[in-house]
Amino acid sequence: MNCLKQFLIILLISFIGELLNAALPLPVPASIYGMVILFVCLCTGVIKLEAVKTVGKFLIEIMPVMFIPAGVGLMSSWNVLKPLLIPAAVITVAVLVAVMAVSGRVSQAIIRHGRENKKDE
Repeated sequence: MNCLKQFLIILLISFIGELLNAALPLPVPASIYGMVILFVCLCTGVIKLEAVKTVGKFLIEIMPVMFIPAGVGLMSSWNVLKPLLIPAAVITVAVLVAVMAVSGRVSQAIIRHGRENKKDE
């Protein structure tokens, strides 16, 4: 019964996200609205972590299974996707390298900034 209550809380918040998506003319997916609402509710204490923790862990554990239909859809569209494979691979590698470089630089800057603050103290 506890898991059902937790699932209903998550489902209600997802439904509120769907309502916001329909009501607001912003290009934001309903799932993002739901995640932000749940995050704010957890941070403010409106919803206690224990009220959604068990079902949340379960949903995270089964998340890879949810990608199976998308993978099958990609496999059935192979003839359409085949000409796009090389451009998509090149773009993916370029973006991966750029993200790694920017993340590394930002991390180094933050570490350097932290060391300078310790020296000043």
